[in-house]
Amino acid sequence: MSQAKYSRILLKLSGESLKGSAQSGIDPHSVNYLAKQITEANHLGVEIAIVIGGGNIWRGGEAEAQGMDRSTADYAGMLATVVNALALQDALEKSGVITRTQSALQMQAVAEPYIRRRAIRHLEKGRVVIFSAGTGNPYMTTDTASSLRALEIGAEILLMAKNDVDGVYDSDPHINPKAVLFESLDYMDALNRRLAIMDSTALSLCMDNKLPIVVFNIFKKGNLSAILTGDAVGTTITGGD
Repeated sequence: MSQAKYSRILLKLSGESLKGSAQSGIDPHSVNYLAKQITEANHLGVEIAIVIGGGNIWRGGEAEAQGMDRSTADYAGMLATVVNALALQDALEKSGVITRTQSALQMQAVAEPYIRRRAIRHLEKGRVVIFSAGTGNPYMTTDTASSLRALEIGAEILLMAKNDVDGVYDSDPHINPKAVLFESLDYMDALNRRLAIMDSTALSLCMDNKLPIVVFNIFKKGNLSAILTGDAVGTTITGGD
């Protein structure tokens, strides 16, 4: 078994990573693929927490643009993340990984309430913990929830999983075939360049607390485990010192 570089990490998964090639919804093949990658990482002995988005089911920004109240739209998006969390939990447990879903919104029939000390205890027991419903507050993205939860549980690194790019580029690689992939970035450089990594609140929270970030393509098989064993994958964002 390879020696893991990290003992506890937080993995951010977008809702889009669950939809596969479909326009929306949950694709079983994609969910099972993600569960397999997380299972392999879990077998390295790394404590894994996950924050999951809901964009494959609901996009609050689009609903707001069509006239819905912003807070209501955001709460609906939080519910979408719970649906995704339950789908991923089911796939992980079928892979033999004991998993707990915690929700920032109270819904005890399907998920535990988010309790920091309980989450840490689950991780210490080798369970994967999925944090759903974002922070429980409107106007806060699941990116911000990822940064916040990572800091709360004492994660050593935040892994931002992408499903269509290998890391952070100087321009959109889907539009510019000559776009350059950054191997490393400074927090302030990422903020000043307004690169599409995460929202500025989330990035600033990581910067203020010196939490390293790695942006990588999770749909390249083995990438997640490679990062955990110390290989250079994707783009690393740190303080540059």
